[in-house]
Amino acid sequence: MLPQQLRKPIGDSPKKLANLIDLVNIPSALREFVGQSQISRLGCFMRVWSYIKANNLQDPNNKNVVNCDEKLKSILLGKQRVELAELPALIKLHFPKTPK
Repeated sequence: MLPQQLRKPIGDSPKKLANLIDLVNIPSALREFVGQSQISRLGCFMRVWSYIKANNLQDPNNKNVVNCDEKLKSILLGKQRVELAELPALIKLHFPKTPK
């Protein structure tokens, strides 16, 4: 059970939610990977995750590590191996900064 102060509905932070679900124009490297010119950050992460699962790129010994193939390396800064925890931050780098 979460303490009362930590229980916030999603509506309390509409800017954070909007940053995840707003459609934005994406750069060419990511556009080729996703196959669309506009996508939300959440949608992009879901596409990358489904690509990882479909191509069996998770390390069999450590499921928290992704072994990148050439196509995935093109959007993840050329890294050979990526931990799942750093995946959202690497995807976020492709999206333009939103003014506050």
